[in-house]
Amino acid sequence: MASFSQQQAMYTQYMFNGLAINPAYAGSHESISLTAISRFQWVGIEGAPETHTVSIHSPVPGKNIGIGLVVSNDQIGVTTQNSAYFSYSYKINMRSMSLAMGLQAGFNDFSNDFQSLGTNDPNLQGNIRKLNPNFGVGMFLSSDRFYAGVSVPTALKRRMYYGEGGLSITEVPHLYITSGLVLDLTPLIKFKPSMLVKTVIGAPVEVDFNANIILDDKLWLGASYRSFDAVSALVDFQINPQMRIGYAYDFTVSDLNQVTTGSHEIMINYRLVSAKKRIVTPRYF
Repeated sequence: MASFSQQQAMYTQYMFNGLAINPAYAGSHESISLTAISRFQWVGIEGAPETHTVSIHSPVPGKNIGIGLVVSNDQIGVTTQNSAYFSYSYKINMRSMSLAMGLQAGFNDFSNDFQSLGTNDPNLQGNIRKLNPNFGVGMFLSSDRFYAGVSVPTALKRRMYYGEGGLSITEVPHLYITSGLVLDLTPLIKFKPSMLVKTVIGAPVEVDFNANIILDDKLWLGASYRSFDAVSALVDFQINPQMRIGYAYDFTVSDLNQVTTGSHEIMINYRLVSAKKRIVTPRYF
């Protein structure tokens, strides 16, 4: 028996954590940028997913090159996945946009503590651990007010577990497609819609639609819909040109809403800028 599903971590605030899904995003902030996100999914359900991710990326001075690193910890029940991926991007500047092509390489450390379940199921015996190297690719087209990207963060299909009873757990490639733009409604109000499409063999295509109202480039108020799963409310605050904090709450629309109070996600982004360089406007993505 084979097991397929959306295996990679999901983020409601994906528009502020682009390196986690696309290596071509590396260096796009034109400064050293550090982002941390913690997601607590389906609160109230024992063993529900909990994800913590830290990413850092930067352009290489004087080069059309970006580099980055993403480290994450994902816990679901007795299953733990730790990963680390290094990213490299090369940017081609055009008249009003830039096109970046990215590569990433790293590993996924997969472990299951089946022994803690105390079951006689032959598929769920003992403790297992598997270290899988992998690589990913991506492209990212962007301007100050628009972006579109396509990526496959893990391109290799890797078997993580094969139980004595025939249960097979396999890591399979995921395809991500993203896009968004910023529109001026008034001199102080902007509208930013965005979209994320996620697809993997053996699971339904999942689509995230997001819309944000940006007030004076400081306060972001938004709402999202994730197919088959949740509607979300988002609030982000640009504390200063270097620091942004954000919070998202997901209300589950599936049958799980009978046993969970929803999901919570916290985000912090900080851009390290030298004293000689001043940030005029915040990043919109």
